[in-house]
Amino acid sequence: MVSPVAPAALARTLLVALFAALLAFAPQARAQQLVTVTTTVTTTVTWIDDNASDAGNAGAQFADDADEFAADDDTAALLGDTAVAGEADLGATRRYAPGAGLATRGPTQARFGPFAVVDGTTVRMSGDVDGATPRQFAAMLAAFPGVRRLEMIDCPGSLDEEANLILARAIRRAGLETVVPSGGSVRSGAVELWLAGSTRRAAPDAEFGVHSWADEYGREAKDYPASDPVHAEYIGLYREMGMDDAHARAFYALTNATPFDQVRYLTRDDMARFVPLN
Repeated sequence: MVSPVAPAALARTLLVALFAALLAFAPQARAQQLVTVTTTVTTTVTWIDDNASDAGNAGAQFADDADEFAADDDTAALLGDTAVAGEADLGATRRYAPGAGLATRGPTQARFGPFAVVDGTTVRMSGDVDGATPRQFAAMLAAFPGVRRLEMIDCPGSLDEEANLILARAIRRAGLETVVPSGGSVRSGAVELWLAGSTRRAAPDAEFGVHSWADEYGREAKDYPASDPVHAEYIGLYREMGMDDAHARAFYALTNATPFDQVRYLTRDDMARFVPLN
């Protein structure tokens, strides 16, 4: 004889079934790896690009109380008071390569956007750069002026290239050492941040992902005339970070040889062709 099912148990069963059905039809993550091609030096990964508005929403997950850091004289001094882009409008330009998920940053004393302070001298970065990130960086330096080392754990790039270049120059001005530790991944616009280090280090298995930037309309570097100021802005940044003119132009050409919706992965030794490593 089968005993009758209690009403409470029946209700729980129905709820579980409903939840399972919802999960079955839930949309999949947008950032997916589609194709991987391996060579002796690099790996190229193709991914599905979110549009600019979705990408902007993705950056919001890294915001915290440092978002409210007010502009003042100390902030201006840390970020610099000169115009970064000149005639080139990079505000709506992005260079971003999402991954399956951000690596954890471990125990921290404080967090400022993508920056997690480990101790008085070391900060770890995991996350992307948006319009708020330069001020989060300035807030971090104001609170922890002894920081000297930036460990880049999982950095997918920038949703705002103008902010990214401001941040790169602020890192150089602060004299930070940039480090990609074992297992670390620095991609897209974040490569400029690593290049900004006063000294640069990278583990043998560190990866560097490069590709073209794209504007709000989906146009890439190749779609702009050679005389456009946007190209000079990047080449000028690479010169500021220690490359001579030939290496700056060669590195810029290398990044733009890969479309925005793909990533070409370079090794530590590949990067050492363009800048000295310590």
